[in-house]
Amino acid sequence: MTVTIGRSQIGDGHPVYVIGEIGLNHNGSVDLAKNLIEVAAEAGAQAVKFQKRTPDISTPEHMKNTPRDTPWGTMTYLEYRRRVEFDREQYIEIGDYATLCGLDWFASPWDEPAVAFLEELSVPAHKVASASVTDLGLLRALAATGKPIILSTGMSTIEQIDAAVETFDPTSLVILHATSTYPLPADEANLRTIRTLADRYPRLPVGYSGHEPGLEISFAAVALGARVVERHITLDRTMWGSDHSASLEPTDFAQLIEGIRVVDEALGDGVKRVFPGEQAPMAKLRRVLV
Repeated sequence: MTVTIGRSQIGDGHPVYVIGEIGLNHNGSVDLAKNLIEVAAEAGAQAVKFQKRTPDISTPEHMKNTPRDTPWGTMTYLEYRRRVEFDREQYIEIGDYATLCGLDWFASPWDEPAVAFLEELSVPAHKVASASVTDLGLLRALAATGKPIILSTGMSTIEQIDAAVETFDPTSLVILHATSTYPLPADEANLRTIRTLADRYPRLPVGYSGHEPGLEISFAAVALGARVVERHITLDRTMWGSDHSASLEPTDFAQLIEGIRVVDEALGDGVKRVFPGEQAPMAKLRRVLV
């Protein structure tokens, strides 16, 4: 089965859909967000993704008053969340810019008002963050939009994933294997879960959302059947912010997409045949011709 997002079809027989996860790596700056959109477009991605919160609702109560050191001084965690959140006009500006750059853009809403906010901006799809897999109220609000849904599965049991999957229309759902460790060590990647998910949900395209520092694990994910790859992007991994160290800088992101295209092409169709390039070696080297 295929799922259509914007101008792209996701599923077997179609190019791997690559998402540049900007998230909060814009650090509250529209200009930085635009720079990251350019990075994604120049690298050859099909989409960029942000995060949308209503901070007073989505911030856990036990975290709201926790002190946080930021580039703007020490503030509570809730104040920090408010500081880096884009408003409607800012989202219109960066959304229009992404569209001009030829990219789909959407976001992970973390609460029901954020779903309504994004719907007013006519996003082509919604992303469920791993942290929201068990928030069935949010999932029902997303399902009611009728938009394609990309569901990340980090920090979740298979039973929790089952419950989330049952909330959505399977004809418009994509599921991503993920491990929510930042940065992700290889021994927690557990990439064979891609096949586990594909076998458990055979009607759904399966992909991979990665937080590892390198490229090899993402290439392996494509080799195992991932039809979507999502990776965080940054201008500089040493920048302030919780996700920058688990992100890819521009050169690495471009290399990622180049490598994904090579791996995807190299997978072929699985039908054993003699290729044209083998004809000359066969004539030269094979002693018995049949």
